[in-house]
Amino acid sequence: MVAEVIINRTAKKLNRTFDYNIPKEFQDLTVIGSKVLVPFGKGGKLEEAFIVGFKESSEYEIKDIEKIEDNLNENQIKLAKWMSKHYFCNISDCIKLMLAPGTRTKEKKVKDKIINVIYLNKSLDEIEFDIDTGKIKSDKQKRIIEFVKNNEGATITEIELFTDSSRAIVNTLIKNGYLEIVEKKIERNPLEGKNIKETKNLKLNEEQQYAFNKVSEQIERNIFKEFLLYGVTGSRKNGNLFTTN
Repeated sequence: MVAEVIINRTAKKLNRTFDYNIPKEFQDLTVIGSKVLVPFGKGGKLEEAFIVGFKESSEYEIKDIEKIEDNLNENQIKLAKWMSKHYFCNISDCIKLMLAPGTRTKEKKVKDKIINVIYLNKSLDEIEFDIDTGKIKSDKQKRIIEFVKNNEGATITEIELFTDSSRAIVNTLIKNGYLEIVEKKIERNPLEGKNIKETKNLKLNEEQQYAFNKVSEQIERNIFKEFLLYGVTGSRKNGNLFTTN
């Protein structure tokens, strides 16, 4: 028994079937929709694949399926093939839409992201003294220090954007000891392990209330449009794009 499989890759040239021998111990376990691991390429590295058909023999010299993961049903495979033709995309991409989250063997474990953020490295009194005495002369340096004072934990990119300055100026302030770079871990799931209770009578801060009022005005006027929220990392935007419809 030979299985026709689709390799779980995005390359267009792999959007076709490949033949693999089904070992005797797997023959009663494999069905159309089975997710399997097969040796693929010159190095024989195991790749994830999906069985989309069977045939009695192959015209090629073929390798064995190494392992069976889990199964989809035949209707899901038919749907994936239809989607592939209808939307001009790879069958493997359509098949992955049928899989439950966390069941893809190629899916990497989500890790916390580490970013570099900027904090003041001197007291405000020291910095203000250096500004008053002319030690800090550049207007852009003053703008950066003022911005970081009010937004500690911003990234260099955000500082450049909001102060109309360059990375070189930020680096100069770091070199001269006014700012420091700190590594910050961004949690992928900030709610994990927290006891979330229903919040009642939530009080918005001034900026949140302003944004809420702007959206509410459009809803009341039956105007449907998008709103883009600007804010540095950690400013509790809770999403950067929302729409009234």
